[in-house]
Amino acid sequence: MTGAGPADGPPRPGEAAEVAPGILWLRLPLPMALDHVNVYALDDGDGWTVVDTGLDTRESRAIWQDLLAGPLREKALKRIVVTHHHPDHVGLAGWLQGQGAALWTTRTAFLLARMLTLDVQERPVAQALAFWRAAGMPEAEIAGRAAERPFNFADVVAPIPPGHVRLKDGDGLTMGGRRWIVRMGDGHAPEHATFWCEDEPLVIGGDQFLPGITPNIGVYATEPDADPLGEWLASCAAFGRHARPGQLVLPGHRRPFAGLPDRLQEMIAHHRRALDLLEAALDEPRTAIGCFPVLYRRPIGPGEQGLALAEAVAHLNHLLRSGRATREMGPDGAWLWRRAG
Repeated sequence: MTGAGPADGPPRPGEAAEVAPGILWLRLPLPMALDHVNVYALDDGDGWTVVDTGLDTRESRAIWQDLLAGPLREKALKRIVVTHHHPDHVGLAGWLQGQGAALWTTRTAFLLARMLTLDVQERPVAQALAFWRAAGMPEAEIAGRAAERPFNFADVVAPIPPGHVRLKDGDGLTMGGRRWIVRMGDGHAPEHATFWCEDEPLVIGGDQFLPGITPNIGVYATEPDADPLGEWLASCAAFGRHARPGQLVLPGHRRPFAGLPDRLQEMIAHHRRALDLLEAALDEPRTAIGCFPVLYRRPIGPGEQGLALAEAVAHLNHLLRSGRATREMGPDGAWLWRRAG
């Protein structure tokens, strides 16, 4: 696998770098360890199509104003394509719609993003508390969280108006003077859209294909028995039938890269190794939080615990679905996981 893109590195906020004729690479900041999200602007001749948007923050809005007045100033922004419903990808879609652009995305991404922006909670709901308890979170920590305002989608995602153009698996569309095929993935997010160019070896991958890191695969209180890891592994295998070494992949984070077939196998192998390690560790009964030392090579701080917990449960649920683990509810309301047999 090799890196690709401009030799002088990623674009600075408010600037753009051309990664292919008529395709600009933009970046928006994120207030977390993964401190950026990539956005791509494609020249449609009579306007721009933008893929993904960044979070709705004062800083990101100011950067977008600089982009619209700078590298994108020659044409109107006509279309926003959103790969999936996560806040760093859909956060400013509604705001950009207010600038006159149309929203194109999957039905699932549209409905989830719109629903979640409308679902504002001042305190965690009972289902969230039960999910944390089932994962082995200490009661004192649950009590502290119960008294605090949780993260709400609306904190970083602008209101999304009704109406969108639906993208479906197998659809064809034109962006940047090229024909693209929509191929869906699951696991990181339901109905995650990726775009495969028919005219050139180009792929827009969102978070489905990332260099150097794997996307978070998580289970949440909304569907505590889900198996997103099984869905993600199946998606990677399906994408492998279309992946070619020479394709330039434009990912949602980090740098554009080549070598997609090898990268897919690396990501599959990463999770298979984690599953094997976790299964072996379940000779000793563990809660999901008790699996952190097995899955992660560093201490998990408070700011990382939510994603770490979601991913631990995802791996445990996959072992359960695969017949490799069992679980039993303890008197404290926490699942104790054991190796099957």
